[in-house]
Amino acid sequence: MRLNLKGGARAVLPTLTLLFLTLPALAQTPTETAPAAAQAIRPVMHELSPWSMFTSADIIVKAVMVGLAFASLVTWTVFIAKSIELLMAQRRLQEALADIAEARSLAEAQLALGRKRNVLVALLAAAMNEARLSAGTSSDTGVKERAASRFAEIVRTEQRVVRRGMGLLASIGSTAPFVGLFGTVWGIMNSFIGISKSQTTNLAVVAPGIAEALLATAIGLVAAIPAVIIYNHFARQTRTYAELVNRGAGTAGRLLSRDLDRAHGGSLSRAAE
Repeated sequence: MRLNLKGGARAVLPTLTLLFLTLPALAQTPTETAPAAAQAIRPVMHELSPWSMFTSADIIVKAVMVGLAFASLVTWTVFIAKSIELLMAQRRLQEALADIAEARSLAEAQLALGRKRNVLVALLAAAMNEARLSAGTSSDTGVKERAASRFAEIVRTEQRVVRRGMGLLASIGSTAPFVGLFGTVWGIMNSFIGISKSQTTNLAVVAPGIAEALLATAIGLVAAIPAVIIYNHFARQTRTYAELVNRGAGTAGRLLSRDLDRAHGGSLSRAAE
């Protein structure tokens, strides 16, 4: 019996030794393989920079973004060109008004302006032309009314000229947010379709598509807000310029009235003689 026990102990001892040596390895295997499994399950992270969101967006969303970026470029181009145009037009008209401030007749005013090109030259030319065409008429009031009609046409034409491009700014400012919203709706719709296909609501999977969609709205606001601000700025500037043009029309009307009064006074003096 004793021999059997000793023999059994000798047979079990190597088995226990092997088991104790294997347990640490078995305990470490799940721990070591867990990160690898988690890494395999974890979704691929997307870089959420504006450029990466644009490149990975749907073709419709890309078209919306490109269109809005082009609209923003047009806005700033109009701003620069219109600012220079209005600044130069106001400066030329102010200088012309200062040049003819001491003129006593239409002829003196035209001589003072020389070869300058501005709306005041057109107003003086219209007054001179109407005085020439109305020569021999007995009513000075009719001459002044016809001249005022010519002045009104010139003023309206000048206002249309200085307001060119502002309609484009108004269109961009009013439609760009809705165009961006269309891109956002389209992108979110595609994101929901992707969610249904992947059958997961993991935020890491959903977030990139929604971020790409919201980028379209952001670009729409970037295009619309400056357009509205610039439009309001030019609306004030064009009103200021229109007031200068009306001053020029009033100056031309006063010079015409003086010429008519001199002509009328000269005829009366000759008749008295």
